[in-house]
Amino acid sequence: MSLIGYARVSTAEDKQLLDRQLDALNEIGCQKIFTDKASGSNSERPGLAECLAYLRPDDVLVVLDLDRLGRLAKDLIILIDDLASKDIGFKAINSPMDTTTPTGRAFLQIQAAFAEMERNIIRQRVQEGLAAARAR
Repeated sequence: MSLIGYARVSTAEDKQLLDRQLDALNEIGCQKIFTDKASGSNSERPGLAECLAYLRPDDVLVVLDLDRLGRLAKDLIILIDDLASKDIGFKAINSPMDTTTPTGRAFLQIQAAFAEMERNIIRQRVQEGLAAARAR
């Protein structure tokens, strides 16, 4: 079993957040870590694609927070189900859950919904800010 890490920051975020993720992934013992600098709602994430291609049965994909893997609930659930079908585990360091149990699955769905809600709130704030700037 190998722990394989994935870290992501959006282009608007700073290096400090990436460093925090990398530190946590290294501390937990990830043998290899893949990174992206892209929005969580962006499907063009070469680091994630490379990571998913690298994973083998009995490996565990590790992220610091669930929202680092993505921000859309349905995409997160599909991805984690796909990993499970390939006998690949999943761990979010800051959100311990066992997705093999009914309670763990429910917890995953709730967290995925909150990640998507956060994305939508950020999008709304940006749109409101742009509208206010145009009005000036």
